[in-house]
Amino acid sequence: MAPPIPVYLVDYNPEWPGIAAFHMERLRTLGPLLVAIHHIGSTSVPGLAAKPVIDLMPIVSDLDGFDAIQGHVEALGFGWHGEFGVEGRRFCTFDDPDTGTRLVQLHCYKTGSPHARRQLAFRDYIRAFPDVAKAYEMEKRRACALYPDNSVEYSREKGEFIRSVEGKAASWFVEEPGSI
Repeated sequence: MAPPIPVYLVDYNPEWPGIAAFHMERLRTLGPLLVAIHHIGSTSVPGLAAKPVIDLMPIVSDLDGFDAIQGHVEALGFGWHGEFGVEGRRFCTFDDPDTGTRLVQLHCYKTGSPHARRQLAFRDYIRAFPDVAKAYEMEKRRACALYPDNSVEYSREKGEFIRSVEGKAASWFVEEPGSI
């Protein structure tokens, strides 16, 4: 299990998409098992304050096949944490080797995963509706004030807000062919 890390929010950094692209390119070495990779989470939403941790969502054709290349993922510098509380997910983290600071998190799912669809719908919805993104930022700041030293509790605290938006996002979302 990945240990909780301190939570701090920073203003949007226009370099985040480039950092995400760099790590996405590194993950392409996973080969044909990899169907798609998405930059998700708050760092993928222009203008939104976020924890400076890039969230990526690899979509693979076979989760057992992904498990079989765990060693390759670890050789890329990622810690492997299994499902980490979400059935059908593989959660991996990449920390700065010198400072231990979390830099990247992977949320890997098999093609067709409803969890992957939910995350893309949420991301696209808050990108499309700035008022919702602003409300989300306020919720994140509130949760951070309550749990500045525990990323797990921080995530749980903002969960109700996320779930309230997910329903709207799911009915609004139009999935691109081959994206999930």
